[in-house]
Amino acid sequence: QVQLVESGGGLVQVGGSLRLYCAASGRTFSTYAMGWFRQAPATECEFVVAISWGGVITYYADSVKARVTISRDNAKNTVYLQMNSLKPEDTAVYYCAGGRVTKYSDYELYHYWGQGTQVTVSS
Repeated sequence: QVQLVESGGGLVQVGGSLRLYCAASGRTFSTYAMGWFRQAPATECEFVVAISWGGVITYYADSVKARVTISRDNAKNTVYLQMNSLKPEDTAVYYCAGGRVTKYSDYELYHYWGQGTQVTVSS
């Protein structure tokens, strides 16, 4: 069993940066791929980025590529999401998810989810 807790969200101006954190509990964290998804009001859950269990493979959505970086520290049971050059359309609740997935962008394949952290980008 893995529990995930996101933090680091907040209000930022256009062009600003935020660093999101996903702290995991459980001994099996290092065996799971980890992903970040986001959901804005009245929209579907959207894939942002994912990282393999060992951190070697990363997979980015085209909408955020070159603006975000995902990383993980398995010794600290933490996943990081660095977001730069933020845009108003990045406004959403960001969720951390973990699982042994075969397709990084498919949210239905992730077993564990955090409660989400709000990111608001003001223009």
